[in-house]
Amino acid sequence: MMPTPASTVVVVRQGQEDIEVLLLLRSAALKFNGDCWVFPGGRIDPEDYPDAQRQQEYRAAQRAAVRETQEEAGLDISGEALLHFAHWTTPEGMSRRFSTWFFLCVVSAPTPVRVDAQEMLAHRWLSPRAALALHRSGEYKLPEPTLQTLRGFTAFRDLSGLVEGVATLPIHVFPTDSPFYRFETIES
Repeated sequence: MMPTPASTVVVVRQGQEDIEVLLLLRSAALKFNGDCWVFPGGRIDPEDYPDAQRQQEYRAAQRAAVRETQEEAGLDISGEALLHFAHWTTPEGMSRRFSTWFFLCVVSAPTPVRVDAQEMLAHRWLSPRAALALHRSGEYKLPEPTLQTLRGFTAFRDLSGLVEGVATLPIHVFPTDSPFYRFETIES
């Protein structure tokens, strides 16, 4: 089964002692990652492609990231503010597969979050360490890409360090030889 192109945004802000990420609780009724805490995101729609040019998946992923963050969390973000740092493809054998672009988006001011109460039921701002502790205790279910992203972010306590670290590291691609990560489609 071919994976569906998708986009995810890790929205971060500076907390008092640590960075905080926005996590959303998916409804248990959803077929993919139901009852899991996730970052905002979803499939790339045909309207997300610039001028219907299917080869520009990166630009479509940016547009989908902005749209999905607004739909799921009520947050208005800018595509230009997104920093691409990872790409995950759901392994073969799963009932649904996605080829997902991961972006980082920093918000500076306290921003009200409004979940749609249908697809997303709740939200929390948590440090990566706190989210991982809730996962270890069994209180939160985290999908593997969310879990790995949070683990990687524990190396940072402030936004400037996180942004610098993410910007200088190579893009994390899973699996490493994924034919669905088409870096050449990224245009300046």
